[in-house]
Amino acid sequence: MKRTNLVLDEALLEAAVSLLGVKTYSAAVNKALEEAIKVAKVRRLSQFIGKSVWEGTLSEMREDVIPQKEKRSSRRSNRKTDE
Repeated sequence: MKRTNLVLDEALLEAAVSLLGVKTYSAAVNKALEEAIKVAKVRRLSQFIGKSVWEGTLSEMREDVIPQKEKRSSRRSNRKTDE
């Protein structure tokens, strides 16, 4: 933990303690920092939307998928039998 001195607006600090549901001023500041970081990360996500466009066809992508019935039968054939 980093120990530092801060000059904070008392009204904002009291509001943060109340709204964030924490008991101490330190907890309020830490929680507020966590929330600010989350918001900043979410805002950055918008820069990635629509940037990478998938090229291909869905039917081609699905060609390598084994149908469910074949998967079941192959599992059974691999089981050891009691003799």
